[in-house]
Amino acid sequence: MARWQPETTERLIVAAVDLFGEQGYDATTVAQIAERAGVTKSTFFRHFSDKRELLVAGQETLSRLLAEGIADAPANASPLQAVAAGLERASGAMGPTNRELGPRLKAAVEASTELQERDALKSVGLAAAMAAALLARGVPDPTAHLAAELGVLAFKRGFTQWIDGDRSDDRGFAHHALTALRELHAATTSLG
Repeated sequence: MARWQPETTERLIVAAVDLFGEQGYDATTVAQIAERAGVTKSTFFRHFSDKRELLVAGQETLSRLLAEGIADAPANASPLQAVAAGLERASGAMGPTNRELGPRLKAAVEASTELQERDALKSVGLAAAMAAALLARGVPDPTAHLAAELGVLAFKRGFTQWIDGDRSDDRGFAHHALTALRELHAATTSLG
């Protein structure tokens, strides 16, 4: 088995998602994931601390991109406009592989309590990154946290619409995330 091939992380993720779908998360071992990806078990552990971490591959990158987009938004941008800028920046990390794996990953998460818990922690991490970036812009604490939570909801809703939508729709993830943010913003007016 080759130890240092290009795109090892991506191959490990694809192998894991395929195995999770075929035999379930609990029945899948790290050794099986490594074998399917064509790498050694020790190579797996150079990329991930355990099989749960496959779910959050790229979370640090997404958090950084969301925060950078918010920080770089125009000074006069509202908190939600800044969140939109963060979503646009983060969309650059969401490519065809994400869209292809999305439905299978979603099914694996829905079938595993452990993965649902890890997915919830991922959402908390993304919200924390956005809230910190908004606070750094001088947005008051409650507003920053509310805008960040709306950003996470928009990210998740946009992702679901993107992966479940028509494959000939080439507008990309950003379109779906920003549409979801606008819909959520509109929905807040009906809260009373």
